[in-house]
Amino acid sequence: MERFIVNGGKPIEGEINICGAKNSAVAILPATILAKGTCTIENVPDIADVRLLLHILQSCGASVDWHDDGSVIIDTSNAVSCEPPAEDARKLRAAYYFLGVMLARFGTARIALPGGCDLGPRPIDQHLKAFSAMGCDWKVEHGTIEVKCRYQRLHGAHIFFDTVSVGATINAILAASMAEGKTVLENVAREPHIVDVANFINSMGGDVRGAGTDVIKIRGVDFFRPSEYSVVPDQIEAGTYMAAAVATKGDITILNIIPKHLEVIEDKLIRVGAEIDEWDDSLRITRRGPLYSTNLNTKPYPGFPTDMQPQLAVLLSMANGTSIVNEGIWESRFKYADELRRMGAKIEADGKQAVIEGVRKLMPADMRAPDLRAGAALVIAALAAEGTSRISDVKYIDRGYEKIVEKLTAVGADIRREILG
Repeated sequence: MERFIVNGGKPIEGEINICGAKNSAVAILPATILAKGTCTIENVPDIADVRLLLHILQSCGASVDWHDDGSVIIDTSNAVSCEPPAEDARKLRAAYYFLGVMLARFGTARIALPGGCDLGPRPIDQHLKAFSAMGCDWKVEHGTIEVKCRYQRLHGAHIFFDTVSVGATINAILAASMAEGKTVLENVAREPHIVDVANFINSMGGDVRGAGTDVIKIRGVDFFRPSEYSVVPDQIEAGTYMAAAVATKGDITILNIIPKHLEVIEDKLIRVGAEIDEWDDSLRITRRGPLYSTNLNTKPYPGFPTDMQPQLAVLLSMANGTSIVNEGIWESRFKYADELRRMGAKIEADGKQAVIEGVRKLMPADMRAPDLRAGAALVIAALAAEGTSRISDVKYIDRGYEKIVEKLTAVGADIRREILG
């Protein structure tokens, strides 16, 4: 067990370099199985979810060599269709991407039902709908899902998703990448990491078109060649540190970003009082005046990302006026509300909506991170509150943020990791 000790109330100032996108990396790493050979993936974030995925790859017969510069060399020449360790699969949602890649390469896949943060019901029915349309049968027994192709090879299909799902979109792309014929996916997710995964597949000789739009078309190929590829920067990590700068009246330069991916986040931060100067691959963010209230609705990309909702809620809890937050993606995104109330925040959450009445300042408190993004939000709140706060269950935060303590310390934050027991 570990926790963070944060002595807040001071502005953070300096430069923060953004690492590769978590949501891209956790799909691209399993996708290396598609190529029977050695792939080099650069800009891979050193986070808990990535370490788990690499362990799963090794359990399937791949060799992994992770370098200090953030590059990972993966040789899947000897990879086999296997059931990943259940204890690994149940710790992260992204383990389900092994279903798509195993089906594409081997025609069969078996995995314990994936876990991850508890954000309410997160069914994989749309994944299974896609697999079934491509010629697969599936069953769930004793917490394990098994999917098998009825033929020698998956076949292309026309699939319309009932709901917009990032995971189902990526898994369908992975499975269809080696299917016979053409697959058309409609009502798909459009997030930057969808495009990143498609670009990686294409770099190996795949044929995926339309990623980033409402319709994606995939022509299956017979084989993939190994590739070298660099993961795009993490928009949510960038947004989190931007919110921390605003919360503490700091002055931060964010390096290694794609500005277009941050447009909707920047817009909301400016509305609450931030000042932003932007360049080709970096930006500077400050706040000199008060925080202002605003309403927030989370939506699939290009709408405001649900993964930035808790971080923005921290700013709204200190803003002048009342804000209303509507969560359009997950059922249980407001678990952080109880923790913020410990700090004096006036926030009332009911179902998928929260009403936040801003207070003059937050007070330090002992808190528990209920999930990944909520945990990051609590770190921001602790940085803004004068005094000492303690945040437990930081294992959730480590799932998605590389060296968060070191990065914040480098810009003047007083934060340290403490090992308990």
